[in-house]
This record gives sequence, C-alpha cells and structure tokens, in this order.
Amino acid sequence: MRRTAPLLLAFLLVASSPERPSSAAQDPAPVRFPADVAARNDIVLENRVLVRMRDGVTLYADVYRPVGDGRHPVILSITPYSTERFPTAYDAAVYFAQRGYVYVFQDVRGRHESDGVWEPFFNDEKDGYDTIEWAARQRWSDGRVAMQGGSYLGQNQWRAAQAAPPSLVTIFPMVASTSIYHDWITLNGGWRLSFNFGWGPVRQEGRIMQNPGPHTVEGLRAIHYDQVQRHLPLTTMQNLVGRKAKFYDDWLANPDYNGYWKPLNVEEMFEKISVPVHTLGGWFDIFSQGTLRGYVGMSQKGATEKARRMSHLVIGPWGHGPSQKTGALDFGPTANVDALPLQLRWYDYWLKGIDIGLAAEPPVKLFVMGRNEWVYEREYPLARTSYRPFYFTSGGNANRDRGDGRLTWEKPTGSSAPDRFRYDPDDPVPSLGGNNCCGTPTSAGPQDQRPIEGRQDVLIYTSDVFQDEIEATGPVKVVVYASSDSADTDFVAKLVDVYPDGSSYNMAEGIVRARYRESVSKPSLLTPGQVYRFEIDLVGTSIAFQKGHRLRVHVTSSHFPQFDRHPNTGATFGATDKVKVAQQTVYHDSERPSHILLPVIPPRRR
Repeated sequence: MRRTAPLLLAFLLVASSPERPSSAAQDPAPVRFPADVAARNDIVLENRVLVRMRDGVTLYADVYRPVGDGRHPVILSITPYSTERFPTAYDAAVYFAQRGYVYVFQDVRGRHESDGVWEPFFNDEKDGYDTIEWAARQRWSDGRVAMQGGSYLGQNQWRAAQAAPPSLVTIFPMVASTSIYHDWITLNGGWRLSFNFGWGPVRQEGRIMQNPGPHTVEGLRAIHYDQVQRHLPLTTMQNLVGRKAKFYDDWLANPDYNGYWKPLNVEEMFEKISVPVHTLGGWFDIFSQGTLRGYVGMSQKGATEKARRMSHLVIGPWGHGPSQKTGALDFGPTANVDALPLQLRWYDYWLKGIDIGLAAEPPVKLFVMGRNEWVYEREYPLARTSYRPFYFTSGGNANRDRGDGRLTWEKPTGSSAPDRFRYDPDDPVPSLGGNNCCGTPTSAGPQDQRPIEGRQDVLIYTSDVFQDEIEATGPVKVVVYASSDSADTDFVAKLVDVYPDGSSYNMAEGIVRARYRESVSKPSLLTPGQVYRFEIDLVGTSIAFQKGHRLRVHVTSSHFPQFDRHPNTGATFGATDKVKVAQQTVYHDSERPSHILLPVIPPRRR
C-alpha cells in the first residue's frame, strides 16, 4: 500500500460528516492507510510475570514497557502459540512498547509456561477478564486496557469483551472467529476437516505446540496427511498420527449447534459488548465470516451508541493476513496493508485521546477485487445494494465446463430438464483453493479451477460475456432446488470469475449439509427423491467482474479435504466407515428456480 505521512488517514475525510448517506461513499477519494510512526521509547522486558486467576491458577506473561516509572495504557494479547517460541512472536510487543504502551503478552491457560489444563476456547472469557483487570491495577498502568492479536488471539478478545471488564476500552480482533461452531469448526454445519485436524490434534494436543513435519515431508517413513484425511471413521483418524486430543473427540461428538458450542458464540452476545471494535480480515480468510459478522453485529447490536457508531472494519483480498498476492492472483501493490500502524492509530485514539478525526470518517474500508482498489463505505452490507438473482438454466447437461449450463437474469417461465450428477465419496472433488489457512495440506485463496471443471460431478453455470463491469459487494448465497436418493448429503457452491483466456478463479464458496438445511440445532434427514430448497451461504465478497469476463457458479457435493467427505448414509456424524454413492438432481424450472443471489452495486462515480 502506498504510504502517506503519519496519521493522515482521517484528514482525507474531514469534509465528510457522519450523517452523509451511503451513496456519498462513491466519492473518488482514495483510501490511504497510515504510515509507520518511528519508535520513541527505550523499553524493558519482564519475563514470566505471574497473573493469578480467580480460581487460583497462575498464568504467565511477558511484559514489555517503556523504561522508567511512568504509567501507560496497556495492550494485552493472549496466545496459545507461546510468547517466545517464534522469532516473530514478539514483533507487535516491541512495536507498541516502543511507542508508549505497556504490552502484556500472555500464554493461555494450560499452554507453554502457563499453568492449568488446556481446553481450547473454554477459559478465554474469564481468564481474559481477570487479566485485563489485573493489568489495570499494575504500577506501570494508567488503568486503560485494550486487546490485540489475530486468529486465536482475535477470538479470545471477543470472548473477554463479552464479559464486560470495566477497564477494557477497545479491542482489535484480526482474522478472527466470532462463533467457534459456525465459522471455525464448521462452516455453518459443514465439517472443516483439513483445518480442524491440522490445527487441532496435530499441533495443539498438549502443552507445547507440535511439529507436523514428519507427516508432510515426502520421503520420510511416516504416514502422510493426504492418506490420514481419507481415513474413516473420523473418530479414529487422530490415532493414525499418535494423537489423543480429547477436545477433538468432543468436537466430533457435538456435530450440532448445542449447549457445548453456545457459550463460544459471541454473535449471541453482541448486546453485552460496550466498547468499540475494529475488525480486520480477508475475503479468502478461513474466518472471513467472523470478520464480517463481527462488524455487522457490533454496528447493529453493540451495547452502547458509541460501540455501534464507532466500530470499524477493514477487509482486503487476503487469506489469513494482509498480502499483495493471495493464492494465484496478484491484487497489486495497494492490496497489502501494514497492520501495525493501522492498529497504532486506533489505540492512540481510544487509549491516548489523540483526536485525529476518527469519528468523521466512514467506518468501512473494503477492497474491490477485479478493479483492485480500496473504497470507503458507511455500512456493511451496503445500503444501496440491489440483490439480483442470476438463474440457472440448461438442457439437462450442465456437467463439466463443456456442458450447456448457463446463467440468465430472466426467471424461468416453464419446464426445464434438471441436471444430474453422481457423488461418490470415494472419488470426491478435490479442494482447489478457497477459504483455508495455516499450513494445512489444502491450497488456499483464488486458484484456477480448470483442473476440476472437466469432472462429471461438477455442475457449471456460466453467464454470457459481460459488456460492462458489474460489481458484486456483500453477502452472497446460492439457492438450489435439489433432491437426492440419500437421507443426508452435502451441496457445495462456488462463485467463479472467468477470464477472457478461459482461466477461472474462485471468489467465494459455501456448503450446506442437508440435515442442517433448516437449522444447525435441530437436524432433519431427507426423504429420498423429495425436492428441497437449499440455501448455500457463500459468506461475502467484493468483486468487480470486468468487461470481457464471465461469471460462473459451480454446484457439486464435495470439497475434500477442506470439508470431510459426506458418506451419504444418514449415519451419526463421524462414527461411520461406510459410504454410499448418491444420485443428485438439481432443478431450475419456473416452480424451482435455482439461482445465485448477487449483491449488485450501482456503478461508482469515478
């Protein structure tokens, strides 16, 4: 991203009043992120500072602070990955301490140096509350505390904030989940096999993070993860690599959204969070849903008017952190953002009272892919969005890229031959890019989809060539009217951008597990042969399909190993090693108009 003088971001929008309507966000003024601010403090580090929790368990933290006896605002980050294990683990700690903050970097309960038992997620709320209030009372603290960090270090900020500690001023969760069930362990009910297994028992089983190397390096005499992930039943998979993580067994034992998961869902508790929240994430991040729902939830349901009005969102063309290139696509030099100066500006405003016009600027900054530019918005989803259905049509042969599947703006008016495909769990559609992360065996981000577009079990619906640019920014869903000869199965959909040379790149994706079509809390099996309406949530995107491009939708029943192979048997989740082939039928006639619902944005003033 091109840098400007320090702290200039707000001044670009001084003329913008908070009352301006959404349409004013079409102004051509470019989004510029703040430049870095030079370090100005010598700092001291105190290792293994003990912090006593309410139940007597001791957690340990490293404290980075400016030299001297002064009192400073505090930034707290709590990690399961060790405060010292990685060379870059303490980059943020040094950065903020050198700029006038005390940075408390703590190991979560039961990990690395901290005492207690490691149970992912379950202690983060009360331990976060206790550590915040401890930090506010220390001799080097001025009593004001914020939180910082990404991924797990972001979700535990949400959990601490919902406990409403009195000394908490703000949080800045990056690439973070807001509901462990809905956007971490599953995607709205679809089991995230590759991530759950690779992040969970493989690396997080015990006190010290494990090294997955022996199972990913070619030539070593160890079972490779590609083989492990094909193992059934899922309940014994971790045994193949010598892991016995109880939490993983618990996840598998609770496939529905129930009382096990409910305490870990911040989305039901936005009304308890009274502090402004700045979310940051990527369109291709595994937790993009958390980034978007976090902002939407706070802007609409936050406990105070300040929290609702002053929460902010930045979302770029990234995976699990800012970058210029994601997957196979380079989004240009403005795509990458240095997150540290951006956070510093936020903390300076809320913790130090430096008034740089934050209240006057639009709260949403998003990157429009295709056009490859940042834009300001007053809200998300955009108020001026026109949700337009793009209907499926074919002569009954939409299979493969050479089929006759098309997309049309015209709603079907008569009968139409449905499309059929055969889903074999022993021959699943391989994962090719998408919203994944963190060193798991599947690729992430936008990838050329042509290697899987020749498969008979992928239905493909493609638009005509666009004669003008069309922008889709916001929530995306695919509505499929379909039947199966099985009592339970999956349907997967992708939104794809097709280039003039024929290359095609996934821009959004989603899955629906048939038993959860009505509720993830109250599953119900299918009646084989009966037609059902399935809504496949593709979460969200911002893509300007360029002149000469085409829009494409994939519909299939597998995306492996990013999601587990559905066995099609109707058996209890995870416990079966039996599979059956499912015959799937997708309808697109006047009574059953399958379509993708696009969030179309009117042309922006240039």
